[in-house]
Amino acid sequence: MEFTPRMKQILQVMLEENTPVPVKKLADKIGVSKRTVQRELGFMEQSVKGYQVHFLSKTGVGVWLEGEEADKEKLRQALGQEDDYDVSNREDRRKRLTLELLKEKDLKKLFYYSSRFGVSEATISSDLQDVEEWLKKYELYVVRKPGSGISVEGSEENYRRAIRAFISENIDTRIVRDSYEDTDRMTKYYEALKKSNIGQVLNEDIVRRVMDCIMGVDNPRIHSLTENSYVGLVIHISIAVNRILKNEVIEADNRWKVVEDEDYRLARAIVRELEEEFEIQIPPVELSYICLHIKGAKHEKIRWDSPDGGEIENREIQQLVNMMIDVFDSEKAFLLKQDDEFIQGLLAHLQPTLIRIVRGMQIRNPVLEDIKTNYPDIFSRCQNVAKVLEQATGKKVPEEETGFLTVHFGAAMVRLEGRNEQLRKVHVGVVCSSGIGISRLMAAKLENVFRERIQITTYGKNDVTSYVDGKTDFFISSISMEHTESPAIFVNPLLSESDMEEIRRMIYQYERIPEKHKEVNEFTAQLEEINIMAAQINAVIKYMEFFKVDNRISFEELLIAIGEKLSPYSDRREMIREDLMKRERLASQVFAEFGFALLHTRTRGVIRPLFAVCMTKDKGPFEDPYFKGISIVIVMLVPIDENLKVNNQILGYISSMLIEEYEFMDTLLRGNKEEIRTDLSRYLKKYFAKYLSGIN
Repeated sequence: MEFTPRMKQILQVMLEENTPVPVKKLADKIGVSKRTVQRELGFMEQSVKGYQVHFLSKTGVGVWLEGEEADKEKLRQALGQEDDYDVSNREDRRKRLTLELLKEKDLKKLFYYSSRFGVSEATISSDLQDVEEWLKKYELYVVRKPGSGISVEGSEENYRRAIRAFISENIDTRIVRDSYEDTDRMTKYYEALKKSNIGQVLNEDIVRRVMDCIMGVDNPRIHSLTENSYVGLVIHISIAVNRILKNEVIEADNRWKVVEDEDYRLARAIVRELEEEFEIQIPPVELSYICLHIKGAKHEKIRWDSPDGGEIENREIQQLVNMMIDVFDSEKAFLLKQDDEFIQGLLAHLQPTLIRIVRGMQIRNPVLEDIKTNYPDIFSRCQNVAKVLEQATGKKVPEEETGFLTVHFGAAMVRLEGRNEQLRKVHVGVVCSSGIGISRLMAAKLENVFRERIQITTYGKNDVTSYVDGKTDFFISSISMEHTESPAIFVNPLLSESDMEEIRRMIYQYERIPEKHKEVNEFTAQLEEINIMAAQINAVIKYMEFFKVDNRISFEELLIAIGEKLSPYSDRREMIREDLMKRERLASQVFAEFGFALLHTRTRGVIRPLFAVCMTKDKGPFEDPYFKGISIVIVMLVPIDENLKVNNQILGYISSMLIEEYEFMDTLLRGNKEEIRTDLSRYLKKYFAKYLSGIN
């Protein structure tokens, strides 16, 4: 539990004393009134509960803390941890308030929260209005009881949904996966986790031990979980263990009955590991929730070589699949049932689908209209397939789910007809306000996950023209977007578990949908291309750099100096240095025969094409033998973005000038920055004119 600055002061005084401390003495020591201390002491018992330390008081004697010295030491360490909370940051404060309400279900007065966050009760009351709106999405409600305080009320199931959603929205859950796979980086990841303001929910020690327990079960279904589902399971169990360790009552939920199937046996095995590791008793309701999470999770594939044979998936589900195929096409049903890829994919898809349908969980399908347009016959037949699910569940199947079924059945029909399924690269636009910051961070993560399946282009909000819209399958955006024909997925900039799952579904579908063939005005398209070329040329001229270094500098030191000159950010400087060194190791870029070095590379260290000139201070040769007697270094950096072709053309032209245009090289050697810029501008003007004349 977090402590207010005042509560920290009180606890530190009490920990220093081995005997009861009168309240008046406490007040004098920390410089506040006795009344103020008494109000803080009202929350003391709850505050220290999680540390196995007890707060005791006796009228006329004073107050004191009772417990083992080791437990008191843990409390001292907790009090000493720094907190970078900014009281003026309203968004951060409201997130903390949301988390506090989810963590502590008991009644608390407004004063408790105002004291904790260092603001007035009126401010907390205002913050609560926003928090209430967020909680209502999960059917949780803030209840105010005059004279007693406020609390959150709602079912245990909705409480779980809300706290997992909060974590997904406020932390990159990949750090949980990475911290498990790379123990050398454990400290770094958990430092980031702590700064995310949810460290008390995802307690560092608990998460580590939970992951060990889950993987210790060594069940094939654990290993086949998708990354998002695995991380979700870790988070879910960590929260539950944290509550049990604090002796919080976990309410029973009798609306869902557990069937002792393979998922139940896996959940029970995990529970046994947890009980042994944490020395706790996990209630039956918690086993049921773990089982439900496993049932609703996604798997990379279904295993057919299980010792239990077909029981690895519920037999009723397999029978349901057979019925669905029969209804889809009775004549071709036999052949469809021989398609292992189709059956595996449908089984993997169907289990979480049934969970969603039965429990009324909504799912978005932004390409539903495209599916209905491109595959009308298959979609129509899948509506009959959906009726099989409706009969089995007693629930209405949304069209969005029917759309997902269409993709599976459509792909199977393509294979059945002897045609290769043509999977294409999906064109994705990633948008933030500028197109430079958040969008590039999101793009890097998406490229790492989806690799060759997608082609990503980053845009600022004002860059999304009709031409861009026309060539993009769908957008991923951290800001509000309007007037785009292509679907847009609105995401948390950190790309939460649910965001990545929605993006994955979209990519899966667009891979199987024909390329967009929107009518684009040819002249408009040409103007767009010309505008890009002009903008990149302007960037090269405007941001050209010239600088001098000491003659005695080594090659490695020069790369550091280049990074420092061309970027104000330490991480980007390091990227520039590393990428230039990698390129140099392929083949040296020091050309003694021409009298210069041409250091060029593609790098994420820059956001625009850069041209720079570096000379020694006295214009004489570098002393390091590696430079082979040259005295000038030309640097050309190309960003890793969608304008690679244009940037390469521009910088390639400049490279040719270094050899073919003696006057330009003479200008460089004279070492006058503005003279170099003037010549560079003159030559690139010629290049642009030539480019325009070549456009039909």
